Amino acid sequence: MSLIEPTDVAAVQPMANLIPALAAAADAADRFVRAATTSLRARVSTNGKLDRVALDREQHAVHGLAWYATYAELFRQVHGWAGRLDAMGAFGDTEQRLAGLLVCEYSAQLMGGIPMNQGETIRPSDFGLSGEVLGAFYAGDWAEALRPCASQASKTRLADLVVQAQGRPTVEATGLDDTFEMIRDQFHAFAEEKVKPFAHQWHLDDQLIPLELIEELGALGVFGLTLPEEYGGSGLGKTAMCVVSEELSRGYIGVGSLPTRSEIAGDLILSAGTPAQKDAYLPGIAEAKILPTAVFTEPNTGSDLGSLRTRAVKDGDVYVVNGNKTWITHAARADIMTLLVRTDPDTKGYGGLSLLIAPKPRGTAGDDFPAKGMSGGEIEVIGYRGMKEYEIGFDGFTVPAENLLGGVEGQGFKQLMATFESARIQTAARAIGVAQCALETGVSYATGRIQFDQPIFQFPRVHNKLAMMAAEIMGVRQLTYFAAAEKDQGRRCDLEAGMAKLLGARVAWAAADNALQIHGGNGFAMEYPISRVLADARILNIFEGAGEIQAQVIARRLLEEGRN
Repeated sequence: MSLIEPTDVAAVQPMANLIPALAAAADAADRFVRAATTSLRARVSTNGKLDRVALDREQHAVHGLAWYATYAELFRQVHGWAGRLDAMGAFGDTEQRLAGLLVCEYSAQLMGGIPMNQGETIRPSDFGLSGEVLGAFYAGDWAEALRPCASQASKTRLADLVVQAQGRPTVEATGLDDTFEMIRDQFHAFAEEKVKPFAHQWHLDDQLIPLELIEELGALGVFGLTLPEEYGGSGLGKTAMCVVSEELSRGYIGVGSLPTRSEIAGDLILSAGTPAQKDAYLPGIAEAKILPTAVFTEPNTGSDLGSLRTRAVKDGDVYVVNGNKTWITHAARADIMTLLVRTDPDTKGYGGLSLLIAPKPRGTAGDDFPAKGMSGGEIEVIGYRGMKEYEIGFDGFTVPAENLLGGVEGQGFKQLMATFESARIQTAARAIGVAQCALETGVSYATGRIQFDQPIFQFPRVHNKLAMMAAEIMGVRQLTYFAAAEKDQGRRCDLEAGMAKLLGARVAWAAADNALQIHGGNGFAMEYPISRVLADARILNIFEGAGEIQAQVIARRLLEEGRN
């Protein structure tokens, strides 16, 4: 199905001078963010130090700085990706239009206002910047070079190309090498056969993902993907983790999230565990014989882990745990819990926190938590259902003292923080998978739904949505892969990981919402899978650090270090 008339030369010609324009846009965004950071720092500092009261008072602008910096980093990564492809002679029509449309649209948002969500927009005026600074953003002719990419003819051409590929990215558009593309193809095929045909019924039935599927994933090495070979893992890095998480989440976010708890537990034990703890748990995690769950959040603390109250008191050769936890994913099935507790009752804040590797029996039908001293129940949710969410109460629950992670009390918060980069990179990858699912679902419906004697894909407001979805997915994919590559190189990447997660969640929600809009009334019917995709997408801006928390963390580091 083609929308392009042979005479429409503007729609089919490759873009000229696009890579220099992308470079200039990235430089302009960097200059703008540096100016915004300097201006904002003056408003939230006292005697040269950040003032917490001022940070809270200026929260809208502070969080907005994180969004502006995220766009600037995105521009850098899109330009870098385009340059690499161009050097290989692979920067083709699809890739040019994806890059040009995204940077042109996002540049307009930088000046006109970035949507932090549906009701909050951050604008240059919120930073108190001068007209001279704003005028300098568009200095040069890069904006003119990009403008044709946002024309109706170009968006129509891009939509046409997206449909020809059935919504899937070209190999070039991923920017990865053949090894990663082989991994992608393997898990794409797995998701098509073993996940996608069943996902919606699992959702409708509020059913746990079958254990047989988990065992198959274990046999494929999914749960030990990044663990060293000496512990039964595959020894692959975070980029491989992104590819696998993305493809499995494209089939169903519940399946794409199965490895997350194993990734968290594996990272914690590998980085902070004793030799005995590594030998005892890592091989079982890698083979999916041990299913972990992360038990951090409490009912009244949320992201404020410094206020955590669950106590663990050492009594001989055990810790006795009392307290309550909530929003625990896959808890009934788990064999071990990475359990964050307060081991020093005289402390406040993060200093007295410790992590325990807490064994527990798997739940059974009618008894989710058969362990002595442990009780709980399911939290019913609108989406993200395949592993279920639980609240747990501990009343005299015991954990062997030898299972104190690392063997030293008071290190729990520091140990946990070391895993957040990986967790947020993986969450961004899951968001890409959900967005990709929404795009493919939207393409399928738009090309098959007939209205007024033609497929609704023929209407510009429909195919424009698909074109922008594809462009945003490309951009956040490059940002996520960059964060993963930094992690694989052993470099600090909390900023980049946070940016990928922040933007990825918004892109997934926008893609799901637009795909549902393409479905019209049918999208609101539970029988259509897009209704599930929308519900699943919504959680991405909440877990692994809500968007507001994520923006606060990003902005605070920018303001402290003067980056950008």
